[in-house]
Amino acid sequence: MARSRCKRHAMDESLEDNLLDDGDGVGEVTAQTVLQEIENAWMNERCAPEILPHQSDLVDCMLQQIAHMEENIKRLDRSDLRALVHRMELDRIRYVISSYLRARLEKIERYTFHILSEESNRSPEEAYLTPGELRFAKEYGDSLEALFKTVALDHMPPNFRGFERNKLTVRPNLQTHVFLRANQSITGIVLPGTNDEVDFEEGSQHIIQYSAVSNLVKSGVVQLI
Repeated sequence: MARSRCKRHAMDESLEDNLLDDGDGVGEVTAQTVLQEIENAWMNERCAPEILPHQSDLVDCMLQQIAHMEENIKRLDRSDLRALVHRMELDRIRYVISSYLRARLEKIERYTFHILSEESNRSPEEAYLTPGELRFAKEYGDSLEALFKTVALDHMPPNFRGFERNKLTVRPNLQTHVFLRANQSITGIVLPGTNDEVDFEEGSQHIIQYSAVSNLVKSGVVQLI
């Protein structure tokens, strides 16, 4: 997605009326659409066994909207019902964003060495982690290695004191089953371990092994639920 910047609008306009510019002046989408995309990314991240490509542009754009809405709420009278409604909406958006970011950090902590190994093979344009997440992953991995070496030197036999990341790497289970909804019709999905194929109709819901649809999740063709 192209890097977005948020246009600011008056508080008496609804969230749906706020517009986002795609950065090159060509296309526009409503802020409600961006919020829906963030919610979709949140559900995917929570349900997928692996970490997914980051959606930092969407998060940054919505945070700009939140900051602007907070400024406008301050101008409303405390007795104005709109202030209460907008604050409730802001709390809901904050929860979605914080839960999304927390889910990603939990995966980084759980699969640190695996994620770093995978990320090292990607170009900056294909990176799944933001620069901040990558820095955190490296620092967390270094801390784990230092802790292991300290414990090993004090409490383990000499032949177990060597630190080998590949032996301590925890990988996500891509064979786990997920529940999804098809955003469009799809044909020829191969079931892992078989020669069987299944088709998804638009709007249909399915339970299937994640490895069979991982690319479809990342491309937005299906939505985890």
